[in-house]
Amino acid sequence: MARVRLSVAERREELLRAAIEQIEVRGVAAVRIADVASALGVSNALVLYHFSTKEKLVAAAFTYAAADDLAHLRGLLGRRTSALRRLRAAVRWYAPTGQAKGWRLWIEGWAVSLREPTLRQVTRDLDQQWKAAITEVIAEGVAAGEFECADPAGAALRLTALLDGLAVQLTSYPGAIPRSRAQQWADESLARELGLGLETLTKPER
Repeated sequence: MARVRLSVAERREELLRAAIEQIEVRGVAAVRIADVASALGVSNALVLYHFSTKEKLVAAAFTYAAADDLAHLRGLLGRRTSALRRLRAAVRWYAPTGQAKGWRLWIEGWAVSLREPTLRQVTRDLDQQWKAAITEVIAEGVAAGEFECADPAGAALRLTALLDGLAVQLTSYPGAIPRSRAQQWADESLARELGLGLETLTKPER
């Protein structure tokens, strides 16, 4: 059966989805252009036509994989409710006990980016977008008098660093930390950064 002819945008998206699947199976370092091409039954040349190098394909795949999560984060932080409730929802979702990005994919990407400048720039840009979104809502809460925080950017950096570190522990060393304990630490960190008691942060919403 002949393959359906796809537009350039549709073909790129198909290649990116296949790249993510192959990265998840083989790892960032081991995946090859040939693996992605074989998964779709296309030629290596077609993949290279759209992305020119493996490094550019992998970087684009990471950006694609993060797009939905970034959109979801912005949706949580953009809700019409208090800054505290928005932050709590975002941290609960972003934490390694929540439903955010595939942590295994990101941990591998961070490791490879130490030696791959193209991927390093992509992961750095994505990381900065996460921190900027959190920083903005913390600043909104301070301006509204909901809580106190002298350094919203620093608070966002410390908070996301903790969550990233917990993700490494939970993903790389299953059982090293109970998931309930990791969530407790995430809640405690957010409460501390906002100068609130833990009971204020964790009480049920009405």
